[in-house]
Amino acid sequence: MYLSSVRLDLNSLTRAELFDVLEGGAYTAHQLLWQLFPEVPKGERPFIFRQEMEEDANGKSAGLPRFYVYSTQAPEAMDGFEVQCKAFSPQLVKGERLAFRLRVNPTIAKPAGEGRRSCRADVLMDARYPFPKGERTSQACIEAMDAAARQWLKSRAESFGFTLPVRPEVGAYRQHALSKKEGGQPIRYSSVDYEGLLEVTDPALLNEALQHGIGRAKAFGCGMLLLRRVPE
Repeated sequence: MYLSSVRLDLNSLTRAELFDVLEGGAYTAHQLLWQLFPEVPKGERPFIFRQEMEEDANGKSAGLPRFYVYSTQAPEAMDGFEVQCKAFSPQLVKGERLAFRLRVNPTIAKPAGEGRRSCRADVLMDARYPFPKGERTSQACIEAMDAAARQWLKSRAESFGFTLPVRPEVGAYRQHALSKKEGGQPIRYSSVDYEGLLEVTDPALLNEALQHGIGRAKAFGCGMLLLRRVPE
């Protein structure tokens, strides 16, 4: 596996691509990053990614996008991209604790009635729904949504080879509507940012989660688990 940091030459983008990328347009970002893997058939996406906005020395957003990419093969050098790439094979140890960041699309299956297939529901919207409209910005509602987001990750952590020894922080919650082409039906999904500490329970499963990502909407910048060792 490879870990890459990718910057775009904004002057090489079309006007539409430029505005879309600066606004966090995941579909455009996904299409641009595909260019780094020209030998891979389109149906076999070899990467997952996360988009961030770079910060200046004072910690303020510089307004320039940077992409972190996990891939099964090294990206190729291409005009319009500045790529820093290294082989990535973390030596994970059962019981060790690592700092993590994760952006996911948290959904659950909801029954749709007898004889009908279940449908996917946004976990946070599902937690918000029982509150009357006038209370959906209340502190109680916000806490219920945060609790639902934490429970979603906690209930799945073991299947990805880790536990959560302390309560993770729930950060930005966003709803997205992406259109592949003008006038097309938008693709709708949500994303939530987590940050915290995990404890490794199964190194092999956690390595799989790093390579393949967690949750849905991976083509739109979700699912990439970033790890960092913490001082003992």
